[in-house]
Amino acid sequence: MEPLKVLFASSEVVPFAKTGGLADVAGSLPKALKKLGCDVRVVLPLYRMVRLGNFPLHKRLAGLPVRLGGRTLEVDVYESELADGLPVYFVERDELFDRTYLYGTPRGDYFDNDRRFVLFCRAALGLAEELPFRPDLFHGHDWQTGLIPALLHFRRLRDPFWADTASLFTIHNMAYQGLFEPDILPLADLPWEAYTPAGLEYYGAVNLLKSGIVYSQIINTVSRKYSREIQTEEYGYGLEGILTFRRNDLFGIVNGVDYEAWDPQTDPLIAASYGPDRLQGKEACKADLLREFNLSPEQAAHPVLGVISRLADQKGFDLLAAVMDRLLQQDLSLVVLGTGEEKYHSLFTELAARHPRKIGLRLAYDNTLAHKIEAGSDMFLMPSRYEPCGLNQIYSLKYGTIPIVRATGGLDDTITAFDRETRGGTGFKFQAYRADDFWQSLAEALAVYRNPDLWKTLRRNAMAADYSWENSAREYVKLYGLARERLAGG
Repeated sequence: MEPLKVLFASSEVVPFAKTGGLADVAGSLPKALKKLGCDVRVVLPLYRMVRLGNFPLHKRLAGLPVRLGGRTLEVDVYESELADGLPVYFVERDELFDRTYLYGTPRGDYFDNDRRFVLFCRAALGLAEELPFRPDLFHGHDWQTGLIPALLHFRRLRDPFWADTASLFTIHNMAYQGLFEPDILPLADLPWEAYTPAGLEYYGAVNLLKSGIVYSQIINTVSRKYSREIQTEEYGYGLEGILTFRRNDLFGIVNGVDYEAWDPQTDPLIAASYGPDRLQGKEACKADLLREFNLSPEQAAHPVLGVISRLADQKGFDLLAAVMDRLLQQDLSLVVLGTGEEKYHSLFTELAARHPRKIGLRLAYDNTLAHKIEAGSDMFLMPSRYEPCGLNQIYSLKYGTIPIVRATGGLDDTITAFDRETRGGTGFKFQAYRADDFWQSLAEALAVYRNPDLWKTLRRNAMAADYSWENSAREYVKLYGLARERLAGG
């Protein structure tokens, strides 16, 4: 029996290009699928970020023609690989992708993102036609690949090459939808019959996330709870109706994590290795983290709270701001890593200046420092307004760094509230999006921390949790089979 052939299209993939958790998934899931016997290939744009990474690239195709509106452009395709020889293809068109940022500058999105990602989607299909690799399934991610299911739908009607290629579309965040003027349809060579409320039309615009939802055989998102939440007005961002209509084709699979990269027993980026039965190394990592942020070494006797995040309302920073006065009255320290909204840059810069011995701040993306925060913190804060899955709370479990989360999306799916009576649970979580509820969880965590016996039990519970990709990858393979069945069944 031939292996299932999957072409995996993503706008970012670790280690080549990253802005967020999508890249981690797109770099890890294909490797897990390959281990399960799938023939997986990955395609993404050739950004400047990829070139600066000095990855080994060799030209696979030269002058691949891609129709864009009334013009034919030529793209070159380069090839590299993930682990174990898994091919990764890069679509090169420098005037579209050779830029400092992936999707836009701090001032806003690039004005030509429609052209950029129409070309990427059409090039991904053109690439498959040129390789000795006819995909059984296209697996696309987020709005940047949302046109692929629509392109496949209309090509199946006239091109037997694509007759048996199904599509699965993964939503990582409903808030980002890819809204463009209707003239994106002729740009993509899609018929105007697709511009209807049942198709791509969305309040006078074209919605690329909706395209993926409407035309894929199967849709999934990155946690079970988020798959239910996005069918409500609060979390659906205007697409809750079509998602509810397609609820029998909508699934939730919690993201796995790559424990080859995130394991304190083997992590080369932290000060000392440690595991559940030898925790001395975690104390060394805590001392190293305090030095890294120029915080008082005396703080090692008190809890260190870590934050690694985009600094935005979505991530609960308004709640954190609301409890900061109460938090700073405690014997603890706080370290924050991330970038985002200017108001939070200003807030934490001011707080760090006023409390230099207790608050450490780094307004940056720094992978090494992220590992140090996971290893050296005692607790990790994720009070998100919504969180499709989240990865840092799962990394935190492995590092014995106890998550304090809001019970939303993947945070609710992955963290079990600690119970002092049964001694079960892996963290602390609160339900309502209110500062007082967040504070109650923080206060409970600090109380348990002050009980060494309880804290030791909680830490062992957390480190025993297993969110490896193998289990999640098996669920994806099932969805691939279901998508092919739905296509075959019409």
